[in-house]
Amino acid sequence: MMDLKTLRQLIKLMKDNDLSELDLRDKEEQVSLKRGSSGVVHQIAPQAMPAPAAAPAQQAAPAAEAPKADADDGLAKINSPMVGTFYAAPSPDAEAFVKVGTRVDADTVVCIVEAMKVFNEIKAETTGTIEKVLVSTGQAVEYGQALFLVKPD
Repeated sequence: MMDLKTLRQLIKLMKDNDLSELDLRDKEEQVSLKRGSSGVVHQIAPQAMPAPAAAPAQQAAPAAEAPKADADDGLAKINSPMVGTFYAAPSPDAEAFVKVGTRVDADTVVCIVEAMKVFNEIKAETTGTIEKVLVSTGQAVEYGQALFLVKPD
């Protein structure tokens, strides 16, 4: 079992680097840490966005985008739980975890997000069929960014 000193160092690492999640695994141990401040990190982006949207021309643009959002109505999103680099497959020469048409359940691994040299398996956390893959391998992703759209069962 991991000692208290090591856990404290990991928590300090998370705080110093503003991480909301940390998942470490080796042959003997697995440690998953989540901070409650992830909601605060998520709220920072919306606070930065209203200033540009205050211009009248930009207010009309979101209204024009509303029909596009309706096209995806009823589809569940699988969002990135962290900032990192998206990988669709476990290795460059391997087949993707999922593709359009793949049926997933809550425990299905859909991709990997690398953050600070740690490869984190991302699970679907929903049940249904993959309708759209929204990012490509090697692309940087943000916390809360939609990675996949799933048609629920």
